[in-house]
Amino acid sequence: MTTLSPRRILLVDADAFFVAVARQEDPDGAGKATLLIVGGRPGSRGVVCSASYECRAYGVRSAMPISRALKLCPQATCVPVPRGACSARSKEIQQVLATFAPIVQASSIDEWYCDMGGTEALYGHESLEATAHRIRDAVFAATGLTVSIGGGTSRLVAKMAVELAKPKPGSGATGVRCVTPGQEAAFLAPFRLADLPMVGPRFSATLERMGLETIADAQQWSVTDLQSRLGERAGTWLHGRVRGIDDSIVTPREVQKQVSREETFGRDLHDDDLLERELLRLAVRVSTDLRRQGLRARTVTVKLKDADFKTRSAQRTLAQPIESEKSVIKAARVLYRALRGKRRVGVRLLGIGLSHFDDEATSTGPAVQLGFFAAPPAPAAEGEPVENAKDRALTLALDRIRDRYGSTAIIPARLIDNAHDTGPRVEE
Repeated sequence: MTTLSPRRILLVDADAFFVAVARQEDPDGAGKATLLIVGGRPGSRGVVCSASYECRAYGVRSAMPISRALKLCPQATCVPVPRGACSARSKEIQQVLATFAPIVQASSIDEWYCDMGGTEALYGHESLEATAHRIRDAVFAATGLTVSIGGGTSRLVAKMAVELAKPKPGSGATGVRCVTPGQEAAFLAPFRLADLPMVGPRFSATLERMGLETIADAQQWSVTDLQSRLGERAGTWLHGRVRGIDDSIVTPREVQKQVSREETFGRDLHDDDLLERELLRLAVRVSTDLRRQGLRARTVTVKLKDADFKTRSAQRTLAQPIESEKSVIKAARVLYRALRGKRRVGVRLLGIGLSHFDDEATSTGPAVQLGFFAAPPAPAAEGEPVENAKDRALTLALDRIRDRYGSTAIIPARLIDNAHDTGPRVEE
């Protein structure tokens, strides 16, 4: 009888990733700032993307408005997110991980799961912790960035372990924390139930009313008791989670669900002409992102955040997939006007999202030969954008020109007029 070896899962988390990359890109500015906030300039209406550990000691947190962060830590240096450099460093880290693990899954721009199953002999049957230290050293040698690594028999345990691996000031952590097979329940016991992934505020409040605050508390309950109080599905799920049971697998690539672009304006915008020009600007950018990923989208979503912070959105699913900025703006403009017609107040943020991607080959992929007797495509609804081969050929020609001469080499004429200034923008 063959005994299966325990799974060997690592979660690699780049330490203060945006802060570290900002310091690399500007060694004489951000590189010398101990108190550093990444996300926008002082006076902007952006939010904190990341902050140095020293800033966090003042209460600065991700997603906090820059203005509030500077009130908590007025001596901090604020810089924009170096998006291009962050994307490049993320790819560099993943390339290093791929030399160690047969399966690497990017969970976000600064997190990766690695399935180390089957590599025991490759690394001389050393401990998972030893291999993790080897990976950590390799990432630093290749990129100059440090990572923290959590490990265990499941993605859940690796996720919880990486929090204890991070070398925060005064923590004494080494950057690696791996949980020995069989010790999952003991390792998880001290954590709060609210720390478990997928346990949100509402579920956490329900558990507190049951007298359950820590994972150790929940470990004392039988699966039957949890099911009787929470329902069969939730009770079974929690009973397994508090013991480190998580059968989810590491897959090479998450399915892309949406491509989007948003902008937060320096001041609330009221003028529809100005807002529609910004909508056009976003359409150019998001459609370019779409084509660069070899995708066509069927669903267009427009999002507005009003001056009073109320967020509204509208979406439409089209009969045929689109990829050109012309089609995106045509669909987005209808949605935008519908939203504005319902509530005419100042706009703080504007965004366009594209989703529901077509499974067929795109214009950047292999050509598809159409048969004479193929079924005709479904007719588009009135006012719906329709793309043909000529539209897509023109779009690709524009992309080639922009790739060679810069993104502003050819732009819609309406975007050339810079007479109206919307103030500092924070693009997301």
